[in-house]
Amino acid sequence: MLTKFIIAGLVYMVVLGFLVRKTRLKEKTTSSYLLAGGNIGYVIGLFTIAATIFSAFTVVGMPDFFRTHGIGAWIFLAVSDAMMVYGLIRVGKILRKKARKTDFKGMSGLMVNSYGTKLAGYVAFIGAMLFLIPYISVQISGISIFLNAAFPSALPIWGWSLLIVGIMIFYSETGGLRAIMYNDTLQGILLFIMIWIIGYNCIDYFGSVSSMFEKVESVSSQLLSVPGPNGLFTPQFLLISAIAIIFLPFTQPQISTRVIIMKSDSALRKMAIGLGIVAILIILPTMFMGMYGAVLYPNASTQEFIGHVLLYDQSTSVAALGLIGLIAAAISTSDSQIFALGAELRSLLNMDDKKALQITRIFIFIFGALALIFSIISSEHLVLLARTSFAGTAMMGPMILVGILSNKKPSKLLPIATIVSLGCYILSKTGLFLSKIWVLEMELVLFLGLLLAVFIEIGILGKRKQKA
Repeated sequence: MLTKFIIAGLVYMVVLGFLVRKTRLKEKTTSSYLLAGGNIGYVIGLFTIAATIFSAFTVVGMPDFFRTHGIGAWIFLAVSDAMMVYGLIRVGKILRKKARKTDFKGMSGLMVNSYGTKLAGYVAFIGAMLFLIPYISVQISGISIFLNAAFPSALPIWGWSLLIVGIMIFYSETGGLRAIMYNDTLQGILLFIMIWIIGYNCIDYFGSVSSMFEKVESVSSQLLSVPGPNGLFTPQFLLISAIAIIFLPFTQPQISTRVIIMKSDSALRKMAIGLGIVAILIILPTMFMGMYGAVLYPNASTQEFIGHVLLYDQSTSVAALGLIGLIAAAISTSDSQIFALGAELRSLLNMDDKKALQITRIFIFIFGALALIFSIISSEHLVLLARTSFAGTAMMGPMILVGILSNKKPSKLLPIATIVSLGCYILSKTGLFLSKIWVLEMELVLFLGLLLAVFIEIGILGKRKQKA
């Protein structure tokens, strides 16, 4: 398998090198480097956004999630994705219109313009950094551990991590966002092919989908119903998860930037619909993989199960492709998030464009170095933050949506409420604060508090309008 992995890796690197050369920038400006010229079609937009959302955790985490908690996840993901697509189309048009009026450079800068205070921008930037860097680092760490287990004599874990981060920084610095988007498209297609080959092999083991479910039912019928064998799929869990998914296009800066630089509203609509379809098609084979594991490896550890379903139970060619797909999935999400943090910082800098861009490029390297360091020394708290990254960034959703939808400058109420909520959320997840209030999960309590702040803000804006 090592020989086939090296061959597949070399082919992948050659294609990657071709794309880097094709997208190389002679002169770097905020528009060309951070915003890819602001004019991308729906095909590139679809694959680059899909690649940034569906990371290595989709391949490694979702099959184990289905294996452990059952197919209830499939139902809520399908519904939540449909709601996300609807919100992306409706709110995305308003966001694009507002961003193009304000010389958009990043969501943090847009919040400064919308609220008329740097506090809102700092909250958006700090929230993104707090949750994205741990998420990036744990992805890198997870893939590095997996590669080290597959090829223990090739490189140490830190060596794999350094290689992955080095590749990301190289082509990000060379071609900017356009290079990342082209590479994301390559990586997204590779991930899609790989995950369906393995998913099909899992179905083929049982003979058919119906036979697979019959076998799963004989092992544990609770896997085929909610709340699942571990009682995870409660109404609160599903509601919180749905909120996090719906807010994704606006609270994750690597996605919101791509929404804004779509070349037209028509391209945005096609991309959004395509994204909903691709989301279902990517998650579906992970469910097949999970059911395969539920039958064959019900008591195995996550690492043992993933090792079998991706490597040992596959042909060497498929296993080698699977490893390349995992690396591609980790890179396609991590590079976008690191670069997005740089763009968010640039949007807060009020200075000459050339000087601001130099500072931004330095900090992109720093963000990459931080992710590398955290991946090497990752602790349980970092893993916890990574698993709850989407819910954490979703805390910024009410503030960001009010900033997008309001025609007047809102007060500082929502930025203050958001930073307080982010602090409580982090403390809750690290065990230093309450995890529940009465019967309500802390995440739901915080979302309800932010919703109350939104209603108060609407009242404040209404009074201003009456006085005017």
